Amino acid sequence: MNAAPSSQAPSSRVVTRFAPSPTGYLHIGGARTALFNWLYARGRGGKFLLRIEDTDRARSTVEATEAILRGLTWLGLDWDGAPVSQFEGAPRHAEVAHHMLATGHAYKCFATQDEIEAFREAARREGRSTLYQSPWRDADPATHPDAPYVVRLKAPRDGETVIEDAVQGRVRFRNDTLDDMICLRSDGTPTYMLAVVVDDHDMGVTHIIRGDDHLNNAPRQMLVYRAMGWDVPVFAHIPLIHGPDGKKLSKRHGAVGLEEYQKMGFLAAGMRNYLARLGWSHGDDEFFTDDQAKEWFDLPAIGRAPARLDFKKLENLSGQHISAANDDVLMDAVASYLAVTGAPALSDVQAAAMRSALYCLRDRSKTVPQLIEKAAFVLKSRPIGMDGKAAAALDDVSRGILRELTPQLQNASWQRDDLEAVLGNVAAAHGIGLGKIAQPLRAALAGSSVTPSVFDMMLVLGRAESIARINEAALDG
Repeated sequence: MNAAPSSQAPSSRVVTRFAPSPTGYLHIGGARTALFNWLYARGRGGKFLLRIEDTDRARSTVEATEAILRGLTWLGLDWDGAPVSQFEGAPRHAEVAHHMLATGHAYKCFATQDEIEAFREAARREGRSTLYQSPWRDADPATHPDAPYVVRLKAPRDGETVIEDAVQGRVRFRNDTLDDMICLRSDGTPTYMLAVVVDDHDMGVTHIIRGDDHLNNAPRQMLVYRAMGWDVPVFAHIPLIHGPDGKKLSKRHGAVGLEEYQKMGFLAAGMRNYLARLGWSHGDDEFFTDDQAKEWFDLPAIGRAPARLDFKKLENLSGQHISAANDDVLMDAVASYLAVTGAPALSDVQAAAMRSALYCLRDRSKTVPQLIEKAAFVLKSRPIGMDGKAAAALDDVSRGILRELTPQLQNASWQRDDLEAVLGNVAAAHGIGLGKIAQPLRAALAGSSVTPSVFDMMLVLGRAESIARINEAALDG
């Protein structure tokens, strides 16, 4: 019986890795896997490494690699050292295969594809297992032909292999269900299954945290560790992410690529918080900081059932993090969002103006575009264009009230209490509620009905600009 250690890493220092294939966008499930690896390592003073599994040369692209790096950088997951290219390690992978060949843990198989298919066809007809059993496994080397061959690992034929998984618990695999996996193809190139193990060993990985779609690979990969006499890392196979309907996440559920979430304007901190909470829990805590997540995160607290994506929860957490973020973080998020969506960058004047308004924007914004929308009043310059609702709020009566309001605002101290008193007095003089003044005033100051409070807008804009806008609206028409 072969068993992997479950709680203690072979080394005292934790080393985790994220190993995406650069064949497309960075999936949100992959982003969560990267986050779990990052949290586990960072919370224990360990290393978080990045490996690009680019052995599939036909499908791997430079553009996809760059997208992965951009996505991880936006999400705020820093890695240690330079990203490792799996393709560049091919000579080392082949070296390990030949070592196992020399030590009797692997063998040369000269079977052709036609012979393998004939074996399986016969097995199907006879109701036997189609797991290929090579006649070359125990053949005398003297009988080897001068022909192309693959290198196969000798898997045990009886007993079982047991994985003590940090998330899934004890998982048993009957050894008679494990094939003699190919380590080197007939052209001498290594297979993915071999390359993964060699890279993880050479990189010093102590904990392999990955999707549970890789769970069936674990017993076969563990055979390589055993054959080479290497320490077996801790395995932790995490459930996949499903859509709200409980089915495997796909484009029909909405965004699946991480860059899409950036373009939707979610704050990176909110995204980290939400992804951490997606399948892992710490009591009833929903909102938490990176430092708290690093302190709390542990593998046994990951659930075994697939997590379900919930856009409303993501939006709410993003909003909470916008409320809690400092001005520098928010302004960086605005600049990043504008860049990734291809929108014009803010001028220095606009950026300074928006920064001054953040105190009254952050609490009601759940995404970066909402933050920018609410900041529109301070980003505009006169003449202020009006949307439909704003224009409808400016009739002759409301313009008259604005003209009456102007001289009183000229003499106000421009403190919130004083501004509230001025508007309250005008409303009382006309026998109307404050809202009847606030609506046309909002239109004059912002040209929109979606804004912060009129008092906040006046405080941000200042006396001169506020009165200029009010006068402009009062005289128009």
